[in-house]
Amino acid sequence: MDETPKKIKVESVNRNTLSKQVVESIIQLLNSGQLKPGDKLPTEMEFMEELNVSRPVLREALSSLESLGVITRKTREGTFFNNKISSHPFSIMLSLAHDNLQALVEARMALELGLITIAAEKISDEELKRLKQTIDVIANSKDNDYGEADIEFHRIIALSANNPIVEGMVDSLIVTLVKINDEIKVREPERTVQHHTAIYKALEKRDPFEAFHQMFLHLDYVRHKVTKNHIL
Repeated sequence: MDETPKKIKVESVNRNTLSKQVVESIIQLLNSGQLKPGDKLPTEMEFMEELNVSRPVLREALSSLESLGVITRKTREGTFFNNKISSHPFSIMLSLAHDNLQALVEARMALELGLITIAAEKISDEELKRLKQTIDVIANSKDNDYGEADIEFHRIIALSANNPIVEGMVDSLIVTLVKINDEIKVREPERTVQHHTAIYKALEKRDPFEAFHQMFLHLDYVRHKVTKNHIL
């Protein structure tokens, strides 16, 4: 891994732009070949000067890239593009669309609907048991604070597909779940339990068609719920 910062050239952005444009400028360093996976990024001061942005805007962009697994920030060493970034283009696309709620919801649907059909054939009895436990947590929730159990339900299904090619997408999928979860203002635990239970039963029967159908009903419900207050 090359830890020596390279002299780079990035296009400046206007002061009134959002962190998304900074994200795009940093990603462009990879696309243009100026930097490669594993390389060290310029310092914050260098980025601020090159991009003509404030430190809060830059740090927001870097946090977004880090949460999606595009970069790693190391204390006293600097910030680096991850070595396996080239194998995780889904993370990059999510970082570029982090403020596009509709795109995130649709990406989630596309990925989860594919994964669940595979999961129906591969999911283990132990994973089914863990799924049931998350449903019980939601059902017994007294304060509607069941977001983690909800996300864990979907994580178990995604990982049970046990496919190394899409494995890199799962962590990125969880990031979208967290953002989508934050957009839900009114909780309906009974409906969530109903949907999750139907999905669980389809997986328990190892029925990919029914699992796909029930997951679609659930995700379509979530899509309309989180986007109804947004311009589509």
